[in-house]
Amino acid sequence: MAGSKRLLAGLGNPGDQYSQTRHNIGFDVVDALANRAGCRVNKEKFNAVYTGPCMGLRNTILVKPLSYMNKSGIPIQRLAAYFKIDIPDIIVVHDDMDLAFGKIKIVQGRGHGGHNGIRSIIDAFGQNACVRVRVGIGRPGGDRSVTGYVLGKYTPEEQACLDQVIDSACDACLSILEKGVVKAMNLINSSR
Repeated sequence: MAGSKRLLAGLGNPGDQYSQTRHNIGFDVVDALANRAGCRVNKEKFNAVYTGPCMGLRNTILVKPLSYMNKSGIPIQRLAAYFKIDIPDIIVVHDDMDLAFGKIKIVQGRGHGGHNGIRSIIDAFGQNACVRVRVGIGRPGGDRSVTGYVLGKYTPEEQACLDQVIDSACDACLSILEKGVVKAMNLINSSR
């Protein structure tokens, strides 16, 4: 991550009805990172809330798009252009059903894997070079719908370890910022 500024976006949906749902884990991680660094995600531009470059996070701008998950790419792309941040200097944190609940994986240059928020980002930038922190939420059991599952609240068992999952995702983000993508992948992807 060579640029002087970086952008770290957490994906989710705005509104109280989506708070504490699996699909909003990206928002939760951004809020936790802001708390750790003493930053406030309180500025608004291009249909997103964000911080100024947060010195406690190595000059990183934290972002939560307010455009709903399926249109996340446009606000992220517009903020990146405004701050002159290239796509390899963008980290995106999002939920991932292909990983067991709580598992964290860092990837770069991969397809969207069916995730509409990531699809929107790839469409907005015309490439898939951003770094992604995938946060496992598992798959719905039985005949439960995918939409109902990702927009649903956590089970009591999931809620009991949610803080630890969010902390692990924050650690993965900080590892990327401090050690670089390759070292962070080696550390995070092999240890969890």
